[in-house]
Amino acid sequence: MVVARPRVGVAVLTMGDRMPELLALLESVARQEEPATRIVVVGNGTALAGLPDGVIVVELSENLGVSGGRNVAWRRLRDFGDVDVLVDLDDDGLLVEADVFRRIADLYEADDRLGIVSFRIADETGATQRRHVPRLRAKDPMRRGLVTTFLGGGHALSMPMLEKTGGWPDPFFFTHEETDLAWRAIDHGWDVLYEPQLVLQHPKTSPARHAVYYRMTARNRVWLAKRHLPAPLLPVYLGVWVALTVARTRSLAGLRAWFGGFAEGIRTSGGPRRPMSWRTVGRLTRLGRPPVI
Repeated sequence: MVVARPRVGVAVLTMGDRMPELLALLESVARQEEPATRIVVVGNGTALAGLPDGVIVVELSENLGVSGGRNVAWRRLRDFGDVDVLVDLDDDGLLVEADVFRRIADLYEADDRLGIVSFRIADETGATQRRHVPRLRAKDPMRRGLVTTFLGGGHALSMPMLEKTGGWPDPFFFTHEETDLAWRAIDHGWDVLYEPQLVLQHPKTSPARHAVYYRMTARNRVWLAKRHLPAPLLPVYLGVWVALTVARTRSLAGLRAWFGGFAEGIRTSGGPRRPMSWRTVGRLTRLGRPPVI
């Protein structure tokens, strides 16, 4: 049986406030040796104009956040029926090499259990921030291997995996949506691979630059646990993160916002509860990140 070459589609979310960076990113997409089958740009609560010919533009009347916007892009690409692997890219990122899509197609062609591939995020000097290495032992950003989460700025997703898992968690809006999807993918038997040879150049930033960062980080952390963890692990996971946050956070205003978000997560729902199997807990542990930290 001849296995067809996986076809790559691209999705980019934008709020319309980084047009020069977005155009540079789309130019780097156009330079790929193995071209994308489809390119979708979603205007998250904004109108878009002046994009290159061939780009499919979706303009949303309201900002649905990262999760909601990516679900819109995924479903639009799914409707065409000619994309096997979806590549999400930040609108201020840049593909510095022209072989990225070819490498992605090679990876998926070789492994039908591959669900998610995480790029390496590097700044203009080639440096990777510690928070951009999706494992606990983050000293070496060049260490390739299976992981338990992935980077939102640049990654590839199997379209069959998205169908099986149901896509992104719409209510999350922003933060922890990658871990939510990765846990579901692993629970369904898919692999998550960190491939540092796939690079998205991205300016060095701090997630705390977003005004809602502390509140949504805490709220979504609770939702993540409530949605996915077996009941005995819930208090352990949340207790560990309370302790870590108190120890790490230097901003009193940030702490207040974090605990406000934590309380919001306790009293509200982030979506249906479907606890992972204990087998998945064991697999996450063997991969170096037991789901209590």
